[in-house]
Amino acid sequence: MSAAAPPMWVVVPAHEEAARLADTLRALAAQRDRDFTLLVVDNASTDGTGAVARAFAAGAPFPVEVIEEPEKGVGSAVDTGFRYAIGRGAALLARTDADCLPRPGWTGAARSALIRSPGLVCGRIVARRDEHGPLGRAGFGALVALAALFGRLRPEHARRRGYRAPYRMHAGNNMAITAELYLTVGGMPRRPSPTDRLFLNAVRRHTDRITHCREMVVENSTRRLRAYGLAGTARWYLDQGSGTHGTDDPR
Repeated sequence: MSAAAPPMWVVVPAHEEAARLADTLRALAAQRDRDFTLLVVDNASTDGTGAVARAFAAGAPFPVEVIEEPEKGVGSAVDTGFRYAIGRGAALLARTDADCLPRPGWTGAARSALIRSPGLVCGRIVARRDEHGPLGRAGFGALVALAALFGRLRPEHARRRGYRAPYRMHAGNNMAITAELYLTVGGMPRRPSPTDRLFLNAVRRHTDRITHCREMVVENSTRRLRAYGLAGTARWYLDQGSGTHGTDDPR
């Protein structure tokens, strides 16, 4: 790592992701900017998720650490991971999930965006091409657009509520933030998913440095469509909870 580059860590929370994590790790190994440390947070898995990460670490093109967070919930896993990274010198933090595929320019785009405008950076999410056909991918895109519109129109997200920045949909599986801002806003809510809106609104109350970076692209899993169905997935993305589904499957 060059002396001038702020230390960057990539955090991947993972719960029962032994079957999918390897693809995510390979996508990170294919990044053009590999000047970062990877931290996998094994969140109370029983399927060997941590073992997959440790096996990858043996030949990874960057430093890899694996820690455990026994308190179930994506918020707890992310918060523990971010604070662990900050405690070891991270100045810049990026996050994706263990069923996602960051495209090769993802880490470089995240770093550049944070250096240009230190704060919170939100990337662009698209559907994974290996899980659904064109119809499923189109459905996923429509749900994301609907959730983004719902968030902008929601009265409690209006600037008059004391927010310093307008609402923009923030996907937790494609985000980057400075360590300083993360600590200032109190970190990720330590609760099950969804946590993204709560965290974004905490940031909005502190700063207007929230940017969207189209070059920061993550291919998102569409398995929630299979697990919840179209209506259930829409309910989840509109922050109405998971209905009769549990909060852990899928994340």
